[in-house]
Amino acid sequence: MRIGLFGFGKTGRSVARSIMNEDGSSLEWVVRKTNHAARGSLADQIERNNSGKNRIFSSATMPIELLLDSYPVDAIIDFSSAEGIDYYGDAAAERGIHLVTAISNYPCVQQEKLRDLSTRTAVLWSPNITLGVNLLILAANLLQMIAPQADVEIVEEHFRLKKGVSSTAKIIARSLGVTECDIKSLRAGGIIGTHEVVFGFPSQTVRLRHESVSPEAFGEGALFAVRSMEFLSPGLYTMEDLLIPSFIESARKLQPRHLAINS
Repeated sequence: MRIGLFGFGKTGRSVARSIMNEDGSSLEWVVRKTNHAARGSLADQIERNNSGKNRIFSSATMPIELLLDSYPVDAIIDFSSAEGIDYYGDAAAERGIHLVTAISNYPCVQQEKLRDLSTRTAVLWSPNITLGVNLLILAANLLQMIAPQADVEIVEEHFRLKKGVSSTAKIIARSLGVTECDIKSLRAGGIIGTHEVVFGFPSQTVRLRHESVSPEAFGEGALFAVRSMEFLSPGLYTMEDLLIPSFIESARKLQPRHLAINS
């Protein structure tokens, strides 16, 4: 599968490595805001993988139509900024390119843009695209359905300089009916990102916890999304939309385990 990547910061570089290490996927190009030449071993590797040709472009100087026609792709992964969709969205949708965006916060205008694009191509928007976080959300919702009387608390931990409550924690809260002001936040050191949902029962406690230990987790999730969307019709999707069918199918394969009682 041919993939184009928007964003070449710390997370974008990790996603680029994941794509390049994935069998059956090729990183056709990278687009970033700055017009300065990209330097470093990863930039060199991207060019070597494409026969020495420059495949790292700037959105300030490369017309999107020229890019998509000269270097066709099957899917775009976006880890850039909220404004990126305005640059490539329409041109990509016209060509039937699937879009996977992991932008944390889209203003209302860009959210409306995503909905418009989804009428022409498959669009997935996930503020946290890691598989683990989205599995946590599914598991937490399932447990709440089974035990709606349990107390629910959400705790999120991030690096010292991160401002505000994490977007992922807000999504978890909304899915569980917890108000955002009740989310507990901790800021310390270089924590990449930890989210925990605590279910309190009168005589026991259940904790669901996800911890990001490497930015590569975002690349793994983005690649899962791209592969899962290959045959999807136009529409606006979430990671839950992709995971739930597999979740249900796997649950059906589980066999009831009967407790053997010795008489």
